[in-house]
Amino acid sequence: MLTLRPEDIRLGCQASDWRDALDQAAEALQAAELVAPAYRDGLYAREAQSSTYLGNAIAIPHGTAESREHVRATGIRVLQFPAGVQWHDGERVHVLVTIAAQSDEHLDILRQLTHVLDDDSVAQRLAAAESAAAVARLLSKSAVEARLDADTLCLNFPAHDVRELALAGAARLRQLGCVGSDFVAAVAEHAPVRLGQGLWLATSGRGVETPALALATPETTLREADEAVTGVFSLAADGSAHKSLLERLFALLESGAGQALRGADAATVLARLSGESTTAHTRLARVLNAHGLHARPAKQLVQVAREQAVPVRVRLAEAGGQPVSATSLTKVINLGARRGQQLAFSAEGEDAEAALTAVCEAVSSGLGEAVLPFDESREHVAPREDDAPPPEPLPADEPHPGVAASPGLAIAPAFVLQTPRFDYPERADDPVAQTQRLESAIREGAEQLEALVREARGGEVAQILAMHEEMLQDGELHQAAREAIGEGASAEAGWWEAIETAAQAQERLADPLLAERAADLRDVGRRVLGILCDVKLPDPPDHPYILVTDDIGPSDVARLDTRRVRGLLTARGGATAHSAILARALGIPAVVGAGPRVMTLEGGTELILDGERGRITPAPSAERRDAAQQRLAERERREAEAWEARFDEARTRDGHRVEVAANLGNTAHAADAVARGAEGIGLLRTEFLFMAHAKLPDLDTQIAEYREALDALDGRPLVARTLDVGGDKPLPYWPVPQEANPFLGLRGIRLTLTRPEVLETQLRALLMAAAGKPLRIMLPMVKDVAEFRTARQIVDRLLEEIPAEQRASDLQLGVMIEVPSCALLAPSLAAEVDFFSVGTNDLTQYTLAIDRDHPQLSAQADGLHPAVLRLIEMTVQAAHAHGKWVGVCGELASDATAVPVLVGLGIDELSVSARQVPLVKARLREFDCEEARTQAGLALAQATSEAVRNVLEVR
Repeated sequence: MLTLRPEDIRLGCQASDWRDALDQAAEALQAAELVAPAYRDGLYAREAQSSTYLGNAIAIPHGTAESREHVRATGIRVLQFPAGVQWHDGERVHVLVTIAAQSDEHLDILRQLTHVLDDDSVAQRLAAAESAAAVARLLSKSAVEARLDADTLCLNFPAHDVRELALAGAARLRQLGCVGSDFVAAVAEHAPVRLGQGLWLATSGRGVETPALALATPETTLREADEAVTGVFSLAADGSAHKSLLERLFALLESGAGQALRGADAATVLARLSGESTTAHTRLARVLNAHGLHARPAKQLVQVAREQAVPVRVRLAEAGGQPVSATSLTKVINLGARRGQQLAFSAEGEDAEAALTAVCEAVSSGLGEAVLPFDESREHVAPREDDAPPPEPLPADEPHPGVAASPGLAIAPAFVLQTPRFDYPERADDPVAQTQRLESAIREGAEQLEALVREARGGEVAQILAMHEEMLQDGELHQAAREAIGEGASAEAGWWEAIETAAQAQERLADPLLAERAADLRDVGRRVLGILCDVKLPDPPDHPYILVTDDIGPSDVARLDTRRVRGLLTARGGATAHSAILARALGIPAVVGAGPRVMTLEGGTELILDGERGRITPAPSAERRDAAQQRLAERERREAEAWEARFDEARTRDGHRVEVAANLGNTAHAADAVARGAEGIGLLRTEFLFMAHAKLPDLDTQIAEYREALDALDGRPLVARTLDVGGDKPLPYWPVPQEANPFLGLRGIRLTLTRPEVLETQLRALLMAAAGKPLRIMLPMVKDVAEFRTARQIVDRLLEEIPAEQRASDLQLGVMIEVPSCALLAPSLAAEVDFFSVGTNDLTQYTLAIDRDHPQLSAQADGLHPAVLRLIEMTVQAAHAHGKWVGVCGELASDATAVPVLVGLGIDELSVSARQVPLVKARLREFDCEEARTQAGLALAQATSEAVRNVLEVR
């Protein structure tokens, strides 16, 4: 929607006639560099077709479709003529709203201005207005949407006249619960009003529950008043809420497209009534993302739309809402598109078809997420529940449930952080100054987010904060805030109104994941509001505490001091909220979505927070506290002892050497891993480097990243996995064709071999970064020796091309054992590879045919299943027969029950998260090799993973 700003308004203009006024309007658009000089002819051509006089002293001159080629940028200029101008149709005009439109944006202005037609005093007030802000306030008004969708349409109804069609539409609205019997009776009392172009309108405000618009079209040809009947609208009017529907009718008639509804199907009717031009190119695309268009895929869609040569608009195909700009992140998210719903894209111009193809292909490919085909017969949408308990104080010493968001146990006093109170005036007199204040605060907020992204250095934190940065730059948010400021709001009030409107729209969405993203919007909004109000959050206490808050933004979680924060408790949110994701990444126990009662806790109240069970206990009894403290003390004792011995070599009780390394997703964390006792990096997930960039990182960028990790290791070995994307880790700039099962498709080594130049650049960067340092490179998702040999040839060639002093000399090339075929063929591979690393997460998934992220089955994807253990045993035997070493880099490597079994099977290295390194080393010291072999034998003799764990726990 076009924004009317005070700076777009010229006051006190004078004109000798309408031509002089039109020339001044054209000059204003040209001076603003919105149009070329030739656009003036388009304004005249439009007036020759029909007058653009709207009513109440307002005209809206705009060019013809042919003159759009002279529009450089969409915009408007408003000219006030206090003395008035006689228009060519005899009407008196005091205001020209002159539009430079690259598409049909003049219809947006028409919708905004329709409300002034009801106020006979507007003309006089516009003529007398002494400030641009006053003119803007008189002309501007936000459109209100009412119901219009496929269900309100009653097409091809067997009627004999327009009265029956009107009653059919009224009955349809009654069936939908929009109106009662009074409305139907009111429609029956009066004949429909003829609108022209074969359309009639029946309207009433009686018995209206929800404003809505129905359209009934005849099954056979009907004539009324010597005119072929296209259809009859039945409008349920309610105050001003229905006006947007009337405005759409006016726009439809004004464009002369009313007859296009004759015999049209539902999709065409909704397209025309949504404001799409009959000349627009349109295309449908179905949303396939499991959680719909939440923030991340929406961001990808916006980026694709911005790359197109023509503006692209989008709406929900099943509804009759107006299209929104596909370049606005907030507007796209607020469509609330769920999996299975179709998006209707539209564009105009020479490049429209290419633009639509690009955005539709992006949607179909998943917008950077792994997606599955849509089968309506198997899709089920769970209803959203809103059952918040009353905010009564929580009873002492009673467990209170929440959502388990991040595992761990914490006992500490509560630090209750109330949502900051922002005191600011609602109104302000100087819109220009207020807009400047807002723009300055937005810039400062963006700089803060940029700094946080740099500090995060990639990974989950950086990705989420980067999405916040994108939200902050959303032009639609800025636009909404400026409109409010133009109506007299202060910068603070205008900004927060825009944020809260968008957040509430998301909270009303049917998909809980999409609704949870409202926290991201408010987080972005509070950042700017805090800058405007100069409000800073209170400092947390110096002692350990559990943070209690209504909701917490991801950027707040990223700033938490993990040395003092023992746990996180929120009233709102869910396990899939970005704040919960980051709590897990930072290792902070968290319970979220515990309801508003938690905000009644007093600061300093002792809490037991159990992040694994998803519950909290305020003011626990001595007995309950002692039990929890004993659990915590035992864990802390073991952690403390492990920490003290973290730099000791990892050995079993009888001195058998097993190397303990760290898994990393960010090269910047290598120094932290060393500080925690890691004896090397057993898995560097290089894909996170690629995910942190908007395009493929070049050679120098990769060398710098890898060298940072190698320098921090100070001679310790680095095992780097080559790019492993596809499946659940897509790259937005490397789209993969849609696959029925992406986990069995193009991913890992088989994907990078489709673009060997990408793999070669990465291998070259690793070799050059590791000059003089030990480097181990492993290839993911290898199924047999042929794939290894192809990669080996690239490495061998690079070793010949790069001077010896500029590359790694201590080099090993290995493969990950993730595919069962690779384990079964380990003997043939072991003869050629330098090492194996078992990725137990994927090996378990593929061996048991269980998606490790499946909501019902994931708990059964246990790496201690005897089938998985037998594959590991086969791999070790084959490797040791050729003098090669074997590591484990999956989650099983840090499982206290599994560690002795893995050692008993002959595993030489365990690679775990950096936080787990001291504990795994401590676990190794608790058993000897004979005991480990015994436990391995017991495990292999069982039939199920449950039996394995049972027999091992007994021991």
